Amino acid sequence: MSLRPLTRALPLTPALVLLLLFLAGPIAYCAWIAFTDLQLTGQAESSFVGFENFRTAFRDEEFLNAVWLTLVFTVLSSLVGQNTLGLALASLMRRASKPVRTLTGGIVITAWVLPEVVAGFLLYAFFRREGTLNAILDLLRLPSQNWLFTLPILAVSFANVWRGTAFSMLVYSAALNEIPKEITEAAEVDGAGGLRRLWHITLPMIRRSIGTNLMLNTLQTLSVFGLIWVMTRGGPGDRSQTLPLFMYEQAFQNSMIGYGTAVALLLLLVGSLFSVVYMRLLRTEV
Repeated sequence: MSLRPLTRALPLTPALVLLLLFLAGPIAYCAWIAFTDLQLTGQAESSFVGFENFRTAFRDEEFLNAVWLTLVFTVLSSLVGQNTLGLALASLMRRASKPVRTLTGGIVITAWVLPEVVAGFLLYAFFRREGTLNAILDLLRLPSQNWLFTLPILAVSFANVWRGTAFSMLVYSAALNEIPKEITEAAEVDGAGGLRRLWHITLPMIRRSIGTNLMLNTLQTLSVFGLIWVMTRGGPGDRSQTLPLFMYEQAFQNSMIGYGTAVALLLLLVGSLFSVVYMRLLRTEV
């Protein structure tokens, strides 16, 4: 038996050990906790309860509400908001002058690099009852309202769009630059308008970039916690409580670590399903 394959794999051993120790190990431990009744306080030892935590979750109206709000938040802010606005900005910046590109890119990227907590406080100040948005509406003689109370899930979705669009813009800017100019120029000569060029040329040629961007944005949006926590803390009531906030509440406020970890595993499962769908869409056809 040849030792050559083993020799080639030897340099990867330290990285593999680190992955098992700091990634696979904690995930396996969390998976075990999800099947127990572990609590933070008032419990001498935990016991194995099987799938009881998962059955409890699917009977819990608050959990089902969190699932629905997570889907709404993900679709509005990631699949529609960041993806569409990022593509639009990338397309417009290709035709803009250099000063406009520099200014626009600087503003959008600044929102992206801000820490999540800082971005949350900025958007809280923008949407609060005495905030910037209502001041502008009052100046224009338009009706104002407490946006964080009346439309909380839309407010936090807008905040995530504002903060995360820069990533999509950069991805699509790189993808659009790879499209040969000869193809678009030939389409213009043939009389194809802007929308026809977008639908029949641009989108098909950047299909893989769209899929990659959608996958990364979706996974990032599913895990958003700090932005929503700073702006609404999941309120009022539970009207902006997505799964990460529901998981935190159950695990650390209600001290039910086992139940909260089960919710975390379900969230991981949702992210995995999205990843599988996107990877199948991105798979190269032979």
